[in-house]
Amino acid sequence: MLMKLLWRSVASLALGLGALGVLLPGLPTTPFLLVAAWAGSRGWPELEARLLKHEKYGPLIRNWRDHRAVPRRAKWLASGLMLSSILMIWLLPAPMILRWFLSLFLPCVALWLWTRRES
Repeated sequence: MLMKLLWRSVASLALGLGALGVLLPGLPTTPFLLVAAWAGSRGWPELEARLLKHEKYGPLIRNWRDHRAVPRRAKWLASGLMLSSILMIWLLPAPMILRWFLSLFLPCVALWLWTRRES
């Protein structure tokens, strides 16, 4: 019962962050929904089924699960947002360690993303 509650909590948090991503530019939606479906599969099968049946996000989740595939449009959008994040962190006041960390980390994430199959 405790593990089921833990998985449902993770799924709920991820779903909430995904919902915020629909409203807030720069906050991704799909990665949080992938986590919500993953956690739901372990403790909330009804939520997982609902996410998989979703008209817009269901195909993205299934493509990721089945083929580890990401649409090209999503790759371009994510890469553009990561680049804009790097530019903004250098233009706005921020700790130097954060500037360097993001400048090194986000290109690695983009490289990883572009090595995934396309759906």
